[in-house]
Amino acid sequence: MDIEKTLADLTLEEKAALVSGKHNWYTATIDRLDLPTLMMTDGPSGLRKQDPDAGANDLNNSVQAITYPAAALSASTWNQPLMHQLGEHLGAEARAEQVSLLLGPGVNLKRSPLGGRNFEYLSEDPLVAGKLGSAYVQGVQSQHVGVSVKHFAANNRENQRFTASSDMSQRTLRELYLRTFETIVKTAHPATLMTSYNKINGTLNSQNKRLLRGILRDEWGFHGAVMSDWGAVADHAAALRAGLDLEMPGKGQASIDEIIRAVETGELDEGTLDKAVRHMLHLLRDWEAAPQAGRYDHHAHHEFARKMADDGIVLLKNDDQELPLKPAAAGKVVIIGELADKPRYQGAGSSHVNPSELTTPLAALKDSGLNADYYPGYHLNEDETNDDLADQALAAAQDADHVIVFAGYPASAESEGFDKNSLMLPENQTDLIGSLAKVNAHTTVVLQNGSAVEMPWINTVAAVVETYLAGEAVGEATWDIITGKVNPSGHLAETFPLRLTDTPMAPTFGQDPHHEYYSEGIFMGYRYYDTHEMHVLFPFGHGLSYTTFEYTDLHVDGNARGATISFNVTNTGDVAGQAVPQLYVANHASHAPMPTKELRAFTKIAVAPGETKPVTLHLSRRDFSWWCERNHRWQADTGDYEIMVGASSRDMRLQTKLSMDFENSPAPVTSETYLTTIVQDPELLAIFKQTVIQPLANEGDGSGNPFVATDENGEAVALKDRMFLNMPLRAVVALGTSRQLIHHFIHEANQNR
Repeated sequence: MDIEKTLADLTLEEKAALVSGKHNWYTATIDRLDLPTLMMTDGPSGLRKQDPDAGANDLNNSVQAITYPAAALSASTWNQPLMHQLGEHLGAEARAEQVSLLLGPGVNLKRSPLGGRNFEYLSEDPLVAGKLGSAYVQGVQSQHVGVSVKHFAANNRENQRFTASSDMSQRTLRELYLRTFETIVKTAHPATLMTSYNKINGTLNSQNKRLLRGILRDEWGFHGAVMSDWGAVADHAAALRAGLDLEMPGKGQASIDEIIRAVETGELDEGTLDKAVRHMLHLLRDWEAAPQAGRYDHHAHHEFARKMADDGIVLLKNDDQELPLKPAAAGKVVIIGELADKPRYQGAGSSHVNPSELTTPLAALKDSGLNADYYPGYHLNEDETNDDLADQALAAAQDADHVIVFAGYPASAESEGFDKNSLMLPENQTDLIGSLAKVNAHTTVVLQNGSAVEMPWINTVAAVVETYLAGEAVGEATWDIITGKVNPSGHLAETFPLRLTDTPMAPTFGQDPHHEYYSEGIFMGYRYYDTHEMHVLFPFGHGLSYTTFEYTDLHVDGNARGATISFNVTNTGDVAGQAVPQLYVANHASHAPMPTKELRAFTKIAVAPGETKPVTLHLSRRDFSWWCERNHRWQADTGDYEIMVGASSRDMRLQTKLSMDFENSPAPVTSETYLTTIVQDPELLAIFKQTVIQPLANEGDGSGNPFVATDENGEAVALKDRMFLNMPLRAVVALGTSRQLIHHFIHEANQNR
């Protein structure tokens, strides 16, 4: 496709159609110019392509597909290559179904454990979410299927999500809530980003020009398309002016008519519309669907879903090596809990998938090698104790060698669209676990939940296994871990607090229907708990194994560009396992408030018994930086830092001091940068001449543009005139210089300095 020729051939009505969705899941088609339609579908943890005969709002009537673990469990793998493979599998499935855009991954941070959509998001930490999200995006797009990274940005609560404003400092926004998106945009180059429903500091994200143009495009260099979440656009013309390219799902002819009217009345400049259309044409050209439907091996993909779950399940507690239960030596085992028979294996809402091959824990028991009796113990759809079910379970537990109780939330308690109001399991389950632990000291709790839970019974049970929402292979994967067929290697990507009241936003989360106040600032998640030395139930990064690892021989080499950290990891146990070394940095150089430590690198390595493996991790200058609001830039300060390597944020094995000598880079160029700043910087001036003045001079139209007129030395007169020099770049447009040239200069200036 010749983008510019096609753009010139389009009528105003056709342009308006291209920036408006059609039939809920499609872009518009322009038959006259052979422009294809693109189909998109939900897909964070499985393909939710709606059945063609289903209604637009029938979320659960979708084609049969593989249900992979929810993001909460996938993130617990801390395994970037595996996340890339997940993307490859999803991309292949989407390609086979002739889907062009997969709506995912969801990468918003888990600010509060009450967040209703936490199961669909990766982590409370932007590095983990950014690295794993990038791998996922690269995997999907390697199959010639685009993604839509969501929800941009600061969408951390579900209640009143269409109208609430996420109010925070610029430092908080930059260091936490934008950083994940920045990492993915710069490293994985996603086809699209999806704007969220909420506002940031009072401005609706679908109409936030500073967010969509100033930061996303000018600073980060994003070249893809920006679409809205479904129904997130309040004013389509205003959204287009701000930098949105596609309103989804569109309002049919009404969307087209409002754009035509806005252009005809001057409310929307057609050149601005053309920018959005140009992005859409690139999308249509680059991500066209497969010409015909294909096939994939459902069972093989199911086995990969099992592998993902095996790699992510977290062994939270294992007193006196209660687990693994070897079938030949386990004795009499009793399984309790309706969730063993009717598991929670996926989230509700847009993540819902019609599973291809669901295997429940109870159904998978026969292949695990364990012999066990089953008792429901409770009804999942009830909160009160059923005495008959509970008494039967307790009687069986008294005579058992081991008790495995399955516990978690019903689907009605965790979903897109609303937030939770408690971290407690249903009362009947909480009471039952406490009672079981009293009659049998060998009680293991297997959790099926979307996010952190309170555990008042934690000190009375022998073991706790966190499976989150493990996908359609939940049955096989659960027994893989419990029997030791697979050595657990999952680590928490979020903190489990002791109590909801311990969270920094407990007094304010969801209290104001119009505003969500991020008063904790950058002190969210482990940054808060560790800085305040608070006891937690399980720390960020925590995860046990059936073997042990020793960390030794730390070496650090730093310079003005960053640092290289190397150390050894030895498996000191008698079974093979995977370690997740985590590198944290403590900033003692800056005068601004800083967390006690922040995660700056991680990896996952397989280590055989007795084997020692070297690990090398790299830190960039950015890893030592913080967002300085006064200077509007990332700032790295000269001084002392502490390098810490450990197995969680509370389990440090190695640490050392490091002195860094930084020379701070200049402030970023924005539309607010004055011409005098550009003239005084030889590097900036050279870029300005190349990207703005030279193209204007080549036009040679004699339009009177002050940058075209030159003096006897061939220099632009405007660059020596104090009146012009005292103007910001945004005002230069009024002198006849196109916005496109100015935006190109801003991008090149920030990319090349």
